[in-house]
Amino acid sequence: MVMTMNPNLTVMLTTEGTYPFHQGGVSTWCDILVKELKSVDYVIYSILMDPFVTQKFQLPSSAKLIKMPLWGTEEPSEHLETPFSENYLAKERTSHRIIDKQFIPMFRELILEIIGAEKDPKRLARVMFDMHQYFHQYEYKISFKSLLAWETYKEIVLDYVNRPENRMGRPDVFSLIQSLGWIYRFLAILNTPVPKVHVTHSSAAAFCGIPCVIAKLRDKTPFLLTEHGIYLREQYLSLAKREYSSFLNSFLMRLVHSISGLSYAFADQISPVCRYNTRWEKKFGISPDKIQVIYNGVDKKVFTDELRKELPQPTVVTVARIDPLKDIITLIKSAAIVKAQIPDVKFLIYGSVSVPDYYKQCLELREQLELTDTVIFAGHTSNMAGAYHSGDVVALTSISEAFPYSVVEAMMCGKPVVSTDVGGIREALGDTGILVDPKDCDGLAEGIIRLLKNPELRASMGQEARERALSNFTLDKVLEMHLKSYLRLAVHADRPAERRTAERPAANRVARQRLYMERGLSLSAMGMYRDAIRHYRLAVMEAPASGAVPVLLAEIAENYNKLGEYDKAFLEMEKMKAMSAVVGRQNIA
Repeated sequence: MVMTMNPNLTVMLTTEGTYPFHQGGVSTWCDILVKELKSVDYVIYSILMDPFVTQKFQLPSSAKLIKMPLWGTEEPSEHLETPFSENYLAKERTSHRIIDKQFIPMFRELILEIIGAEKDPKRLARVMFDMHQYFHQYEYKISFKSLLAWETYKEIVLDYVNRPENRMGRPDVFSLIQSLGWIYRFLAILNTPVPKVHVTHSSAAAFCGIPCVIAKLRDKTPFLLTEHGIYLREQYLSLAKREYSSFLNSFLMRLVHSISGLSYAFADQISPVCRYNTRWEKKFGISPDKIQVIYNGVDKKVFTDELRKELPQPTVVTVARIDPLKDIITLIKSAAIVKAQIPDVKFLIYGSVSVPDYYKQCLELREQLELTDTVIFAGHTSNMAGAYHSGDVVALTSISEAFPYSVVEAMMCGKPVVSTDVGGIREALGDTGILVDPKDCDGLAEGIIRLLKNPELRASMGQEARERALSNFTLDKVLEMHLKSYLRLAVHADRPAERRTAERPAANRVARQRLYMERGLSLSAMGMYRDAIRHYRLAVMEAPASGAVPVLLAEIAENYNKLGEYDKAFLEMEKMKAMSAVVGRQNIA
């Protein structure tokens, strides 16, 4: 793969139902990377529900946007920049014979892989890649909606479900049409061109991982996978709310299982935002060597520890959308318990309404408990720091989380947190907050009352929370770890045979450089930071023009940081930023 002479690394960041069209934690994380990593040019590959969604985030001029709408289009090529003449010719080429000889064998393999209980990600990847190549010449809609495809689909599915050991439920005609419709819509991704970049980065082990796998198979492009929540688990949870038939439930979960397994199998580095998520990843048999946790972080210049002002009345703040997963019902019940002991308490809830019916339930409960003047729904706010500082205590009642920004932001603002013990929240708070079981309104109220009645405890816990956030969850640390990950992946990407041949005279120097680098990593892990720095410098001297040099300089900076020699660390980071431009000029395969 030959890149242009752009001095920056080019990264394709793939998203699904989030950035840049929807707000939320994942979008906040994306926006931070795209706008703050100045040495990286991003291509945003955004999978969205339909093409009419309003874009919520303004992209920098260096970023490019590829929109992949799943619904809302009549023709699967509507969102593409392909000239009409090419689309027309593709339709003309897609004959009954072509579909029968070329498409149907791939289609058959695809369906068998999706409905099967046992998964083979390599087989699925090969079939998807072959289909992606097929759609370079032939038309997507005509192929998928052909009578041949429908008859093949019915034959495969009915044969499969008729075997008693498969226990999938027998579909009616509606279920067959619906399930095939899902495949048609979701796999329109295969009809969208994938750009050539240095690194691909998926924001979930979901359908947005498919373009990354295609790039890996086509160009050997390194693939970084970030997991905020566990996509497969989230789909299991949401399935309970849907009224699908037994067959459709099974079909959808097997489809999602196939797609998640695909991303896990082909990612070179998997970076969950908390250690809690790694237990799910290990269930997929992922080697611990591939997993590197990168916690979410926030800007300490925005979320500051303001001089504490006396509020007119005791106030509890919650920053969360109005959604059953956030369990605002439990918060309202807790408010009633707190009010019984602290009559003038206020509960401020900042967040937009994502489920109107649930919001209605919350309002009805508030009325029933006579809390209309106590529990205030303040709506969405763009001044997040101001929201946290409008209260004495921050509360979170979620029944499911990954590593929520609201907790880290509150900590950075020096606010004590009372939260349900779900996901990675325990990792974030450590012993600087109060944790309770989900749906435990009594425990939540007890923690809030304890803090509201004890100003000294409130202040000391808030200060400890800020210090913990400054040590572990800063924006600078997030950006540094992602840049280092991009550089490591880009540097270690396989190169074409002709380049490997040309590089043979330097093979000994590169081998020695890797040896010194491995020794440096081992020494650093043992806490021998100065010895590690010496070996990293030897590695730099072996091949000063190597693409590994930015990574080595970043490691030197990190070790100086651990020694407390921050001026030296800063100088090494400046060198690293300058050298990273060189990587972008290399023809990385």
